Amino acid sequence: MKPLFWIGAVLVLVSCSSRVQDDARLIERLLEAHPQQFDHILKNRDSLEVQIIYTQIDRDDQNRPSFRSFYFNVDSARYFYPASTIKLPMALLALEKINRLGIPGLTEHSIMLHDSVYRGQWPAHADTTSANGLPSIDHYAKKILVVSDNDASNRLYEFVGQQAVHESLNGRGYTSRLLHRLERPLTPDENRHTEAVRFLDARGNEIYKQPMLVNPDSIQPLMRAKKGRGFMRNGQVVHQPLDFTYKNYYPLAVQQRLLRALIFPSSVPEASRFRLSDHQRQKVLQYMSQLPDETAFPPYYRDTTLYDAYCKFLMYGEERAPIPANIRVFNKVGDAYGYLIDNAYIVDFDQGVEFLLSAVIYCNSDGILNDGAYDYEEVGFPFMRDLGQVVYEYERSRPRSRKPDLSEFRLTYDRP
Repeated sequence: MKPLFWIGAVLVLVSCSSRVQDDARLIERLLEAHPQQFDHILKNRDSLEVQIIYTQIDRDDQNRPSFRSFYFNVDSARYFYPASTIKLPMALLALEKINRLGIPGLTEHSIMLHDSVYRGQWPAHADTTSANGLPSIDHYAKKILVVSDNDASNRLYEFVGQQAVHESLNGRGYTSRLLHRLERPLTPDENRHTEAVRFLDARGNEIYKQPMLVNPDSIQPLMRAKKGRGFMRNGQVVHQPLDFTYKNYYPLAVQQRLLRALIFPSSVPEASRFRLSDHQRQKVLQYMSQLPDETAFPPYYRDTTLYDAYCKFLMYGEERAPIPANIRVFNKVGDAYGYLIDNAYIVDFDQGVEFLLSAVIYCNSDGILNDGAYDYEEVGFPFMRDLGQVVYEYERSRPRSRKPDLSEFRLTYDRP
């Protein structure tokens, strides 16, 4: 047997046996076995910018997990726009900051108000979708993780601050650059300045006041990145690539490592973990796996446009049928500029199946960005659905020495 090496946070077994060589292209073999669904993907893997990471999980006699990861076309130096996937670390960092402040009476449930003190800022003093009509970190986290609300994520960005987001993630080994709010065309200078934030108790008494945070340094890009052959601006096509150099960067391998740190904190080095209470972690897992129909506040259960798979791309795509009760998907999706992304931990309680699966695909055959004409329905959602189902079926048939105890992930939701 050859020695073990650490690459990032992934343990790779170097061996010359034919079985390991076969396993090294396991994902490709799974796709090749289903040519009707994946022949186009395999032939166009580079133009579609497909990346896939599949991680098997096995348990020992004490239910402790071990992991084995497989990769298809993964390259962290090849830029893709991470879209809403950046919202998961934003929620974790906001919860962690509440704990770190350690101010008596200050919790994620405290009333959270935002005041505009600089160019491009939007105050927020109410939230009509919450039970008490007022905003809080917990309520913003729920909106982020159930339906991927953009404003909710931006509000947590204001609280954590650009500099702290960057230093906290990169200091843990999660190489990334999260520099801007979502769906708000702000300058780099405006993104370095945050809104002032106040926290109140239930009686309206101020618990904590945070002034505007300013990142004094411009965070340098990790790479030059330009995409497409043109983009829309003011209703006209600009015939040159769109520059993503100063947009968010959050590669797929980093996304899955961060998800694993949340789902299985004891499996990663302590320095890579997030300092959440058990209750906070359980709430994050609840919101990640909670369906719109299970959500009372905001009253997503009343919104007929929010089907079960609304933010569950892997395994379900855009299917409108209910997701079976025995399956839960703990994930964060993203879609923007033609990129479709999902980063998921998937369990089947009845079958004793669990695995991590992360994927990205570029759905923009005309090469024009910002025109709204992306191939999500024709290419992206079918790919995500079929990929999740193929890996799930493989997991159902994969021999395990022990059936996992998944009771930790049987959670209580807002609505039965």
